[in-house]
Amino acid sequence: MMWYNTKATEILGIKYPILQGPFGGNLSTVELTATVSNAGGLGGYGAYTNSPQEIFEIDKKIKAATDKPYNINLWVSDHDIPNSGLTDAQFDKALALFKPYYDEVGIPLPEKPTPFQSRFENQLEVILAVRPKVFSFMFGVPSAAILEQCRKLGIVTVGAATTLDEAIFLDNSGVDMIIASGFEAGGHRPSFLESSESSLTGTFVLLQLMWEKIKTPIIAAGGIADGRGVAAALTLGASAAQIGTAFLACAESNALPIHREMLFSDAAKYTTLSRAFTGRLGRGLTSRLAKEIRGSENDILPFPLQTTFIAPLRKAAIEQQKWDMILFWGGQISPILKHTKAKELMNSLIEETTVYFENLKS
Repeated sequence: MMWYNTKATEILGIKYPILQGPFGGNLSTVELTATVSNAGGLGGYGAYTNSPQEIFEIDKKIKAATDKPYNINLWVSDHDIPNSGLTDAQFDKALALFKPYYDEVGIPLPEKPTPFQSRFENQLEVILAVRPKVFSFMFGVPSAAILEQCRKLGIVTVGAATTLDEAIFLDNSGVDMIIASGFEAGGHRPSFLESSESSLTGTFVLLQLMWEKIKTPIIAAGGIADGRGVAAALTLGASAAQIGTAFLACAESNALPIHREMLFSDAAKYTTLSRAFTGRLGRGLTSRLAKEIRGSENDILPFPLQTTFIAPLRKAAIEQQKWDMILFWGGQISPILKHTKAKELMNSLIEETTVYFENLKS
């Protein structure tokens, strides 16, 4: 029995139980997704910010670049805006909070963001039409009817849990696999039952709790960047490991060159969870802005209006190379990253995991 013959490889139709985390916010690429899938893992594309038409086009390109299984990821709950909309009073608070930063880069304050319409239903229609092998989702669970439709179409469904309660909820809803999403991970915390701030369990604790309490196969995510991490996840009961930051740091991702550079620099030792950049809690490399905004979470706009609101500031900060105003996504494991090419990273993950398990036997 080789280490890579797991329930996950069987369900997903892949050779190695190694998944590339699907990055949202335009950080995913067709090239990265296809490279990982072609190397025997499961490439992933984060499409929550894409229009249905864009998702259709992206899927066509992935299919042209690989004949292997791949994953498309969406956010079930794609906004946190109250039914009453965004009040002027709320917007004024955000303006006051961010004015010093806008002044510092010398650009005018933005207008109030236009109302946001949820796109999840329309995005979902495209998923059912193009039928990727794997459809993963976070921030909730699609309806039973949708999950049933996926089952009929042969689409594998994967949900994300940040707590044992969320894992049990997903288990009961009948998804095919569940991601144990630890708080070490870079990017957003996909919590959906309680606040993200109160859902901060580490990957390997969450994995062990889930292994005891649920029957659905588990994918470990957060704090894994090399073969030893993969081996640890499998040893503790995961069927697969999902790796985000290490793939984000590769040339094939759509991260800015400075973002990738930072992930390999000393700055990677310090990460922080912040709502300041999108309105939802996410982990990135600590920045001055993230530190200074701490404690003023109530004055931040709800997701994704905060992203829209801060976009001009981000653009100006990049142009002026004021990196301390940007949160570059990255996980706590960043300081051990070594690879800048996705194929090399995949090869080393497979090799290191193999060596680890072979040494156990000898």
